[in-house]
Amino acid sequence: MRKIIVLTAALGVAVFVYAQSKQIGSHQLMSHQLYPSVPIKNLQFAGNNPLAYTRGDTLFMGSVSSPRCQLTLPQLNKVLKASEMEALPQMPTLTFANEREFTFISGGRLMCYNIGKRTLTQLATPGRHANTDIAPFTHQCAYTEGDTLVVRSGDKEVRIHDGSRGVVYGKAVHRNEFGIEKGTFWSPQGNLLAFYRMDESMVADYPLVRTDRRIAAAEPFKYPMAGTKSHEVTVGIYNSITEQTLYLKTRKDTTLAERENYLTNLTWSPDERYIYIAKLNRQQDHLWLECYDIATGEKKATLFEEEDDHYVEPMHGLYFIPRHDDQFLWFSRRDGYDHLYRYNTQGQLLTQLTHGDFEVSDIIGFDERGKYVFVYANRESPIGRAAYKVDLETGEMTLMTPERGTHSVAVNKAGTMIIDRYSNSETPAVALIATTKGRHKKTLYRSADPLADYAVPTLTLGSIKAADGTTDLYYRLLTPPAMEPGKRYPTLVYVYGGPHSQLVTDTWMGGANLYFYFLAQQGYVVFTLDNRGTSNRGRAFESCTYRQLGTVELADQMEGVRFLKTLSYVDTTRMGVEGWSFGGFMTITMKLAHPEVFKVGCAGGPVIDWKWYEIMYGERYMDTPQENPEGYAKASLLSKADQLEGHLLVIHGAEDPVVMWQNSIEFIQSCIKAGKQVDYFVYPHHEHNVIGYDRLHLYQKMFEYYETFLK
Repeated sequence: MRKIIVLTAALGVAVFVYAQSKQIGSHQLMSHQLYPSVPIKNLQFAGNNPLAYTRGDTLFMGSVSSPRCQLTLPQLNKVLKASEMEALPQMPTLTFANEREFTFISGGRLMCYNIGKRTLTQLATPGRHANTDIAPFTHQCAYTEGDTLVVRSGDKEVRIHDGSRGVVYGKAVHRNEFGIEKGTFWSPQGNLLAFYRMDESMVADYPLVRTDRRIAAAEPFKYPMAGTKSHEVTVGIYNSITEQTLYLKTRKDTTLAERENYLTNLTWSPDERYIYIAKLNRQQDHLWLECYDIATGEKKATLFEEEDDHYVEPMHGLYFIPRHDDQFLWFSRRDGYDHLYRYNTQGQLLTQLTHGDFEVSDIIGFDERGKYVFVYANRESPIGRAAYKVDLETGEMTLMTPERGTHSVAVNKAGTMIIDRYSNSETPAVALIATTKGRHKKTLYRSADPLADYAVPTLTLGSIKAADGTTDLYYRLLTPPAMEPGKRYPTLVYVYGGPHSQLVTDTWMGGANLYFYFLAQQGYVVFTLDNRGTSNRGRAFESCTYRQLGTVELADQMEGVRFLKTLSYVDTTRMGVEGWSFGGFMTITMKLAHPEVFKVGCAGGPVIDWKWYEIMYGERYMDTPQENPEGYAKASLLSKADQLEGHLLVIHGAEDPVVMWQNSIEFIQSCIKAGKQVDYFVYPHHEHNVIGYDRLHLYQKMFEYYETFLK
């Protein structure tokens, strides 16, 4: 049975809309004015219980009931001896080291301000370099200049690079997959620095053409495509006291398979004696959690292994438990959902800490006694996110955030209080203080509805069954304000549909943005469905697309279309589909497979053939083209261009380093060969996303296309 959850106000729609006459203008799509305003910023705990935040140009800190002014912007600029700051720094730049000091970056300098003494100390001068990483306690600074890693202590610099072309130090590796966001990792006391060394000299050069100069120039970069040679990564340890560098011996031999292993989720032991690495084979179906002695570089032990007939995807390192330095928590989907497992450093599994048909998505922190861990999970609703206190002995989960919606939480050091910021489809933004037992203490702010005076669409969140007939899929439906009885409206399906995505969420506007609200206000029904293959629903839900991208996703999206056809106000002769990146791939897939359904399509940055996509992502879901030729052929859109009917607009950034421009260019060539007309638009100096003011041009381009061919 179909389940529809209407999350709009209970007032009559017609009366509600006529009372609201303002229209969202296209010029407002790039403005923050129509998003919830937050009166206080930088909310965090300063040490244990003191609350810290900024309001305007003033920093407050103190108890929840009576925070006191600690610093104003003029006072800070006076101490800086220059009026260089136009506003107080914001998180994550502004962070409290303890209850007396906070650090921030000003003019490329890392500064520490002592609240009691009202003194300012310069800790480091990273300058305008990339990948800046500040060491705890010692405040040494690591950063990159080009492919060189620089470690700076005071005025002294040590440069780590061997001068070889194509060898990169201190940057994120493996195309930022496996939860990798950076390339340097300071030890807990700040004297040792682990870093990635990536040799990509053997990876083929791929040309990006820069046309913003008198004579266009090719700027090659390394892009490892599925089935081709991958880069090779090692891990170095720099000792800032001895100024010596040692490399971990992560390879058991010199074979290609060993050289192409992925080294992920580096974690220091609390005593700084060991580094733990989640090592993954290139096939991504076998993981080894290994421990290395940083004094010798030798492997000390393999703690455990994980295998999967589809793929293993480590996204988290080890979380050592306070006061139990020989025990840690590990994320695994081995029972079908992401849950926490408690191990000791001998590799012995002590317990599976969390259980159930839901996903634990992240760890917020621990209490200082090591009795509880605080986590995010979607146990209450697959489209929400709540915070829980989990007893580390019993696994008992206590809901800390009972309000429906999606929560972002900070926990104090003692593990007794939380700052909870959340929204849901009816609530723009709320921040409150509560206990970790889930008891409300004080509301810090409740933002007003920024669209209160606007004629806004009706938002519905609900679920339908997937093509398998049993799995629930969640959708978001936006319908125009004050719909006329008996009138049918053009309908747009917005799709992404790929891994690591969830578009339908119980957040303000249901996870949509102003562009979709604008379209609905202009008379379009806008529908989005999270098909199987997307995130936060468990292993089986996500990995059923393995080796056949586009197949299960298409079947589920067409179930969404079947649902839309049951709605009396949907004009089934005027349906369109839009998406970007994986969504661009899905848009063209859907348009070509069902030209009788979709009159119009708009695909941005589309993957056309997965053989042109990167190794790490592409091979996880499709294996290599050599191993899975049938899957690649079936997913390729090059051979399907002759199925094109109606109107299709393809958009691409000419300097896209993620989905190569080659994808859409070759699709256009296939359309030409098939005698099919296709509309094409290029953003000359943009990468994978069209950003800045040009994004307004993108919105206008797509809207005008729908007005011309869909309305």
